[in-house]
Amino acid sequence: MIARNPVAVEVCDAKLDAQSAPSLSWNQQIADMIKSPQELLSLLELPEALLQDALPGHAQFPVRATRDYVRRMKKGDPSDPLLLQVLPLHLEQQEMIGYSADPLSEADYTASKGILQKYHGRALLITTSACAIHCRYCFRRHFPYSEHRQSRAQWKEALATLPGDGGVSEIILSGGDPLMLNNPVLDELLTLIAELPQISKVRLHTRLPIMLPDRIDQGLLDLLSNRPFKTIMVIHANHGAELDASVEKALARLRPVVHMMLNQTVLLKGVNDDSSTLAALSERLFECGVTPYYLHQLDKVQGAAHFDCGDERLSSLMQALRAKLPGYLVPRLVREIPGAPSKTPIFA
Repeated sequence: MIARNPVAVEVCDAKLDAQSAPSLSWNQQIADMIKSPQELLSLLELPEALLQDALPGHAQFPVRATRDYVRRMKKGDPSDPLLLQVLPLHLEQQEMIGYSADPLSEADYTASKGILQKYHGRALLITTSACAIHCRYCFRRHFPYSEHRQSRAQWKEALATLPGDGGVSEIILSGGDPLMLNNPVLDELLTLIAELPQISKVRLHTRLPIMLPDRIDQGLLDLLSNRPFKTIMVIHANHGAELDASVEKALARLRPVVHMMLNQTVLLKGVNDDSSTLAALSERLFECGVTPYYLHQLDKVQGAAHFDCGDERLSSLMQALRAKLPGYLVPRLVREIPGAPSKTPIFA
């Protein structure tokens, strides 16, 4: 029997009023998201003085977070690692050399409207601009979603542009977050993809199982089942405190209908840039049936420089992490370099 991680349990027990499960549907919970720094600070009983720092960043990239996620934050703690991912700071206003609005040069890899092709054999479909959270370090916080917005009829046209004969065998559904699509719309999209004989894998990159566990409803499970392609779910968790009991149950519901569940983490200064936090996250992911996959060095997007850990500590950090974990729980430390044929491993 695998013992529950005592660190994760202790952290979760200390979080904000998690005992009352939401009764609203997932769509209603999305509509009821926290959308202002004022409300976020009030709910967490944090000083109003933080508001002045938050407002400029909010004006540029609005605060978004589900109430379910905020319930896991610790009241009165401005350094809570979950809070830091969603609360704008004055540091976002600093113009930093080497940081840009398009740090991955995605504009150079637009194959057609809504489709990016950066790597051989894979194509990424921008399904929506909507997310259940606005991560302050998001590399697409300045992305021109209006240029990629498509009607459902245009999806078919865009997918028809993908090369056959093994040119593209995997489609990555991204955004925004593909699970922000309602079940009938997502079903329609997956049905269109299923009509492409060259597609053997579909990968969904999503934070919804963490931000809003109720999104993993029976309708979603049904539409993911019995597809002609293999389905990979890649979630995004940065800290063990994100993975409470409701998330664990949601991930357990997903396991029978997907072929693989992976996690990617972004290395964030002040959030998870120590080996103990990263080790606890990997152990908690394993308890939830998810494989730690990538540990990303921060993409240098304008407004997120204060999250950058730099490269100097990476070697010692990874050595300490390997000393704490079995090899199968150590994520691959990588960075994304525009023009490279794949994610670039950082051999630290």
